[in-house]
Amino acid sequence: MTNKAFAVGLRQLMIIPATLLIMGINPRVGFAQNQLYSPIPLTPNTELSDTLSNKDIPTGQGGFGRDYMVTLNKGDKLVIDLTSESFDTIITLLAPNGTTVAENDDGPDGTTNSLLFTRIQETGNYIIRVRSFGETGVGPFKLKVTKLQPVK
Repeated sequence: MTNKAFAVGLRQLMIIPATLLIMGINPRVGFAQNQLYSPIPLTPNTELSDTLSNKDIPTGQGGFGRDYMVTLNKGDKLVIDLTSESFDTIITLLAPNGTTVAENDDGPDGTTNSLLFTRIQETGNYIIRVRSFGETGVGPFKLKVTKLQPVK
């Protein structure tokens, strides 16, 4: 391979990352999210213990988030309870199209734990996002997802 052919190949290889950089998109982040993003499957009526870390998804607000995917049906009534002694919790429910259905920072008990009540408007795969308020919140947490039964 000649030096000229190498230079042409290198220039072509650099066009896409340079274009993304000019547009303000980090090519490594875009690649990581498209190739590696995989929410943790979850079923309603589940309680789990997990840990939020700085290896989770950057939120763009300085902190990190951990996503869980749950399949819900139109009309389902859902309660999501998120508690942690290590960080100020925020719980977000995202619709199948990515819009925010509901979000809660501090629950009604006066603590920094989160409690969310919502009714599902369309059937699909929803994302439950666990994150911290602020930039440095990481540590263990408990997540409880309960589908309420209709009153008969």
